[in-house]
Amino acid sequence: MNTKIPFQLSKDQTFYESLNDWLGDTLYDDLTEKGFECRDEQIYMAFQIEQALKDKQVLLAEAGVGTGKTIAYLLPAIAYARYTGKPAVISCADETLIDQLIKEEGDIQKLSEALNLNVDVRLAKARNQYICLKRLEEVSNTTNEDFVDFVEDELPDFIYADRSLQSVYPYGVRSDYPYLKDEQWDMINYHPIQQCAACDIRNRCGQTIHRNHYREAVDLIICSHDFYMEHLWTKESRSRQGQLPLLPEVSMVVFDEGHLLEYSAQRALTYEVQQQTIVQLLERIMVDGIREKSLQLMEQLLDVHELFFNQLRSNATKHDNERLTIEKNEEMMRLANKAVSLSNDLLEEFVFEGELYVIPEYDLKIVEEYLEQYIYSMELFAGQNDAVDWLEERREESTLLIMPRLVTSILKEKLFTGTMPIIFSSATLSVEKSFDYLAYSLGIVDYQSFSIASPFDYENVMKIHLEQGTVEDNRRRLSSILATEEQTLVLFSSKQSMMDTYDSLPLEQRVLVTYEGERSLSSLVKDFQQQKVPVFFSYHLWEGLDLPNESLTRVIIFDLPFPPHDPLFEARREFAEDAFDEVDLPFMLLRLRQGVGRLIRTSDDFGSIHLFVEPDCNELLPVIERVLPVPFS
Repeated sequence: MNTKIPFQLSKDQTFYESLNDWLGDTLYDDLTEKGFECRDEQIYMAFQIEQALKDKQVLLAEAGVGTGKTIAYLLPAIAYARYTGKPAVISCADETLIDQLIKEEGDIQKLSEALNLNVDVRLAKARNQYICLKRLEEVSNTTNEDFVDFVEDELPDFIYADRSLQSVYPYGVRSDYPYLKDEQWDMINYHPIQQCAACDIRNRCGQTIHRNHYREAVDLIICSHDFYMEHLWTKESRSRQGQLPLLPEVSMVVFDEGHLLEYSAQRALTYEVQQQTIVQLLERIMVDGIREKSLQLMEQLLDVHELFFNQLRSNATKHDNERLTIEKNEEMMRLANKAVSLSNDLLEEFVFEGELYVIPEYDLKIVEEYLEQYIYSMELFAGQNDAVDWLEERREESTLLIMPRLVTSILKEKLFTGTMPIIFSSATLSVEKSFDYLAYSLGIVDYQSFSIASPFDYENVMKIHLEQGTVEDNRRRLSSILATEEQTLVLFSSKQSMMDTYDSLPLEQRVLVTYEGERSLSSLVKDFQQQKVPVFFSYHLWEGLDLPNESLTRVIIFDLPFPPHDPLFEARREFAEDAFDEVDLPFMLLRLRQGVGRLIRTSDDFGSIHLFVEPDCNELLPVIERVLPVPFS
């Protein structure tokens, strides 16, 4: 594989001066000769990234749709990776963006062929994107689900065969099983309680094989924001345990759709306590021969744990999304502290159990690791601190989530250190020409920034229709608009809003609609792009969805994308001087601009936007219109 720097270095110029010359020659001449469009905005962005590499700075690069942002950051990233001998990371907001970046007709493949670069690009997916063979085996032994047989039939022969490990190859990622519903996948994918280091088949596990594969990348590693944040938070602890970090040492990071990084950082820092997980784990090790004291402690812990969750459910308030606010009381705190005390006592007894070898070593290791995390989480919940907590109901199981609030401090300490270039790329990083909202939410103090507009002639290719009415009025209006069939993306502010609206449609229209969560997101997007379905309902795809030409000609924004009134955003509002102006409005405007940006992706695109606004938001229409590409029609 050719891994040389794609231009000659000389004694008369630094690497950065040579990179600057190469970028100009490539974008102005070489790519133009190969049929690429020469865009001044793209060239300007590439030069700004070159300067950020030289200064090892954080760069907030806001460039409108059609600028060619991907090529603008790929060229310097590939050259810098080869110069430093360390791969560059391209971190995307979600798996859909990753799939679009690496598809056969994507920008990486086009660049590789046009410039004869032979780019070495490898995927690093989040751990929950892989099958766990242990969990698959458990589900197979305890259920009669048909999908388990299909998955098992597709597993490689080398997993259980007595065959050399030289014959293994990557397998078992979510995208390999598009027919599985999210609920089915969640039954067999990696779960945080799994102890991979103690697993007897870890060397034949798809996740392990993928890890070994991408760690050898030369040019690019593509991952999600969630995965990069998980790498960041676990890097030190994995090293202490003698494990490799999730990612190798890299030269730079590009956060594509970087305005979403904060939420990935929050998710990576969030601790979970499920109602049933500890029950299943402790019951697994209640084997014959276990000491009476250990058995009694486990039974006491299970009783206290159940009472604790009864308290949580009795004192939880539901909102318009899955996060329930918890109203804490003395009994709840007493039970949480009691659970911590019993867990610590139980861990002491497990020292003796381990010497007796009655409990299988792998099972005991899982329980010990889980109890340590359980103790930390419950102490965080019951302590006097700034942690944010909430309750969720998932597949009829209650889950307590606790998130330390100081995400910005941790990001400042672990990421924005000034030792590595970090590029944020998006069409929407600023709010009314200011980058303060994003920089403050991520803890960025020193940064470079620029904003360049889209080259598209929006006034001639886009119409924005304002639809005003109550929720019921808007549902009737939506049904009327959908009666005129064309490729339509309908965006909602929450899953609840999406499903309520879907259920309100007449049956003859529902059969024309595919909705997020029905099956894997990548397969839904593919079917919509191929026009196998005319209407796509989504509450996540406000950004990153790239459907040019006839595959998308109408976008309907059913409700303004304000942040929910859940514990996470309530905590942010609490620390703001003006909660609406500092939290709610900037979030909504950023997300709205992203949603509108789904429509026009190329110079050949055209179509209409229907923006539904309820009466109590009429006073916001002037500020909304200011951030839109064209005025209301």
